[in-house]
Amino acid sequence: MALSRYFNTLILFAIFASSACAQDQTTLPDRSWLPTAPALPPPTGQVIRVSSVDALFRAANEVRPGGTILLADGHYMMPRYFELRTDNVTLRSESGSRQRVVIDGAQSRHGELIGIRACEGVTIADLTIQNVRWNGFKLNSNTGVHRVTIHNCVIHNIWQRGIKGVGVPADNREQLRPKDCHVRFCLFYNDRPKQFPDDPADTPEKFGGNYIGGMDIMYATGWTISDNVFIGIQGRTGEARGAIFLWHDSRDCIIERNTIIDCDSGICLGNAHIKAETMTHCLRCVVRNNFITRAPESGILADYTTDCVVVHNTIHDPSSRLERLIRLVHDNDGLIVANNLLSGPGLQNQASGDMQIDGNVTKVLTDSFESAVDGNLHLKHRVAGVTDACKRLPNATHDFDGEMRDHQTDAGADQLVTR
Repeated sequence: MALSRYFNTLILFAIFASSACAQDQTTLPDRSWLPTAPALPPPTGQVIRVSSVDALFRAANEVRPGGTILLADGHYMMPRYFELRTDNVTLRSESGSRQRVVIDGAQSRHGELIGIRACEGVTIADLTIQNVRWNGFKLNSNTGVHRVTIHNCVIHNIWQRGIKGVGVPADNREQLRPKDCHVRFCLFYNDRPKQFPDDPADTPEKFGGNYIGGMDIMYATGWTISDNVFIGIQGRTGEARGAIFLWHDSRDCIIERNTIIDCDSGICLGNAHIKAETMTHCLRCVVRNNFITRAPESGILADYTTDCVVVHNTIHDPSSRLERLIRLVHDNDGLIVANNLLSGPGLQNQASGDMQIDGNVTKVLTDSFESAVDGNLHLKHRVAGVTDACKRLPNATHDFDGEMRDHQTDAGADQLVTR
């Protein structure tokens, strides 16, 4: 039933797709009710224009710090892994249309597509990556990768992780942990649940076809993950990893204004199966103002966290398989879970630690949302016990749309505005 809803959702989204797509490019789902990514400023410094795969590989070797590689509209079939190794380089489409530049790994001899190694300040913007066995964007964090921005990209049919940040060695961890990165206005989506032929490394004996997620970042520090859309990140048997997954001593990250639809797991702070070396997977991370629809494993998970905040999220899944729209497990000392709107079974608390759980509202509201089936969880009208039901929190003064909350505010991500 859930799979049927997922494909119906994709069909609905497809009617908004840009008519300007090239004939050989995938028609992409779009959503008129979400904010549009702001355009990047014009490039400065060295500019290398590229219109072929060979020229793209040459440009990566020739670009100087601060330079820009501009990709002409086209479909770039990659023969192998591609890597950026220069500080402050930008890789972007010249047209600014993410649908008109497609970097495709379907014929690559490697399982990873675009890597970043031993450099800082890289920006990748306004393009599509697709058809990758393992990792789409790979941050080789063990080499020192900081201040990366991934902006307005499409991450399509990536069968392990759309964005992967690897572990860093203990002897130089404070210098190497990936700092101050931004992932914003990106669309992560898969056409269907993962199957064994998509990834030979994910065997029946190892992960059962469920080793897949949207983002998987270790030791993230000062990251902002905002205004992204995740659709259909699903494992073969419905047990995929998080659409957004931070773990292994990630610190001071903000996850806000994302929309997650028909992904097995929504936002995961920590890992129930692996303890971090520091005993804390996430420290002082904030999850706020997100819309999550039908994430049966868990909408939001907090697991081995310290001083994290989960506030003003809206999660809709009335028939949730495991009945854990928010799941708290193991030690979560200092955790605040407040003012969330849970349209379904509610919160499952199996955690220990000094936690503050307050102002959360559990109430099935399918007919009160603008369009629950396609993830639009804006309120259509006032709802008793939801509207004006909470006190405004200092760490969530604005809502999903960036509008200022009233002092007596609504539960969930959306502050109802009547005009």
